[in-house]
Amino acid sequence: MTEIPRKAVQRTAKLASLPLGVAGRVVGGWGKRLTGRAADEVNAEVTAKTAEQVFAVLGQLKGGAMKFGQALSVFEAAVPDELAAPYREALTKLQTAAPPMPARTTHRVLAEQLGSSWAKRFQSFDDEPAASASIGQVHRAVWHDGRDVAVKVQYPGADEALRADLKQLLRFSRLLQAIMPGTDVRPLLEELRDRYLEELDYRDEAANQRTFAKAFENDPRVLVPRVVASAPKVMVTEWTSGTPLSQIIREGSVEERDLAGQLLAEFHFSAPSRSGLLHADPHPGNFMLGDDGLLRVIDFGAVARLPDGLPKTLGLMTRLALDGRSADLVELLRTENFIREGMVLHGDDVLGYLAPFVEPLRTESFHFTRRWLQSQAERVGDLRSPDSQTGRSLNLPPQYLLIHRVTLGATGILCQLDAHVTARDIVARWQPGFDD
Repeated sequence: MTEIPRKAVQRTAKLASLPLGVAGRVVGGWGKRLTGRAADEVNAEVTAKTAEQVFAVLGQLKGGAMKFGQALSVFEAAVPDELAAPYREALTKLQTAAPPMPARTTHRVLAEQLGSSWAKRFQSFDDEPAASASIGQVHRAVWHDGRDVAVKVQYPGADEALRADLKQLLRFSRLLQAIMPGTDVRPLLEELRDRYLEELDYRDEAANQRTFAKAFENDPRVLVPRVVASAPKVMVTEWTSGTPLSQIIREGSVEERDLAGQLLAEFHFSAPSRSGLLHADPHPGNFMLGDDGLLRVIDFGAVARLPDGLPKTLGLMTRLALDGRSADLVELLRTENFIREGMVLHGDDVLGYLAPFVEPLRTESFHFTRRWLQSQAERVGDLRSPDSQTGRSLNLPPQYLLIHRVTLGATGILCQLDAHVTARDIVARWQPGFDD
């Protein structure tokens, strides 16, 4: 494989193989049951093979298909374990792994972006990628001044592939809904499409990263690598290393889990006030915990621009829900267009729907667990429940969609980490409106 498959018909065929493969395995599983094999055993086998196919197809396609797989990986904590377990490992692979492009292709992109004498800008350049992701891969190198650097090189055809994938994935939203029950996939896909298209020019990402690096310069808890050079399809930053949060999720100690969760929550809530930007690509592959106890943050292609920090309205809503002030909460929600026009909602119903979401703020330290997140997903996803009916009467204004998705993604990581976090103290310090 030399570059991303570009043609829409080629990529559509690969994506179409997902529902066809699922259907084939279901039929095969039915046949095995007729031969006497236990239903649970057959179902587990079907689910595991489906997960492997999801990884293989999305990983080969890279582009938007792979990026959506990465986005899904942070929500697996909301899915019951018997459904999520086979997908967990497959989706986690998408955070750091994909088939790499050959060295000659990498060199061609570097020459196009940095000039024919690009090699003179480095003391050394490792042709073997250190990491491969959705629209680019990262190489380790030494800059001409002796600094260890990371060189991100965009795959040829990534722009065409990204647009083609996102268009096709919108058509397959029902299939993807089956992978993540309880999540409204189509609005998520539409929002992801808008963010991911912004990532195609690495100069924009470099500008974002410079802003974050300046805001967190010499911070005692967070490290953002500085940008060394950038071009539309190549970006060079200072090298940083640590234990990826995906590894800590799998095998980290209680102390590592709690520290990673605490630092991630602090970064998520403090960044908008400190930098005017929200890191909008929350998955474990973008965060590492160093031996020095600092959280390393990478990949700033997708951001939300929040020059005034997090919206004050969110802090006011959170406080009213926490205090049980149902009448004031409904009034605020209606004023800010969170309640659909013409909908009649009772304050107690709205409070009952939102109150469990602010549970982490009721104690000094909250234990984020998969079971807690699963209970929330089950509560709002059960079409028979009053909470689900209330939720369908609420509206999420467009300006809050990205913030909501990022916060939910960060919360998913905290639950994967099984972390104890002083969430109330963090929100009180960094969320405008919460202490008003």
